Amino acid sequence: MSTKPRPLVIAGNWKMHKTRAEAVTLATEVVGALAGLPDLPVVVLCPPFTSLEAVVAATEGSPVEVGAQNLDYRDQGAYTGEVAPPMLVDLGVRYVIIGHSERRQLFGETNSSVNLKLKAALRHRLNPIVCVGETVDERESHLTDAVVSRQVAAALSELESSSLAPLIIAYEPVWAIGTGKVCEAAEANRVANLIRATIANLYKKRDLADSVPILYGGSVKPSNIDEQLSEGDIDGALVGGASLKSEEFLPLIQSAQRRLRLSLSAASSAEGGRA
Repeated sequence: MSTKPRPLVIAGNWKMHKTRAEAVTLATEVVGALAGLPDLPVVVLCPPFTSLEAVVAATEGSPVEVGAQNLDYRDQGAYTGEVAPPMLVDLGVRYVIIGHSERRQLFGETNSSVNLKLKAALRHRLNPIVCVGETVDERESHLTDAVVSRQVAAALSELESSSLAPLIIAYEPVWAIGTGKVCEAAEANRVANLIRATIANLYKKRDLADSVPILYGGSVKPSNIDEQLSEGDIDGALVGGASLKSEEFLPLIQSAQRRLRLSLSAASSAEGGRA
């Protein structure tokens, strides 16, 4: 295993919700609740494009990061309706979600387009959150491992291991997104371990695989976050509906904070034992 602890990440995907004023209100509530708190996970808010600039301003000087929900892989051009990586960087955005299942299912994104977008994000020093996961039909056909491994391999195609330091992967079983169904924690952890094994096999570097944070996404809420975060290969959550209200989102951050404190305490004890 890697000796360096993986970052713990709680990312809120607001999808197509919130006006600018509503987005600022929510971001301000989150920032206010976290002000001055120690041992925080990485907290990322991902509002719609229309609210990115406002949320960047609302979180300035705080530990809260801002991410976009999508990007185009091209830097500029006659591509009506698209948003280029340099535009996100110019706004102060630092994270970007790539290949969310809704983008794949509803807007025709493919493993190939995910790969192009990941390359673009890394090229412009954005921190990518790459989403992978199987449909209900694929799960019932016992294809979960094959589908997820294929998606990971395709996303990382032609990328050098040296470029992957900012990479985050979110395992989001499609059948659990917005349905109220949650993948059992032990199974989510098994798939997270499969993702690590896939990365290790691609690059022949287990340390690299052990350094990539893997999040769980799929009907995450306060009632199930502790169970997910109790698993060793799950490093946080990509949150949908529960990120739209501070009273539901903040408990998720607090759960991650508790796990982080336990990890820091264990590391300190281990270090003391070696002294």
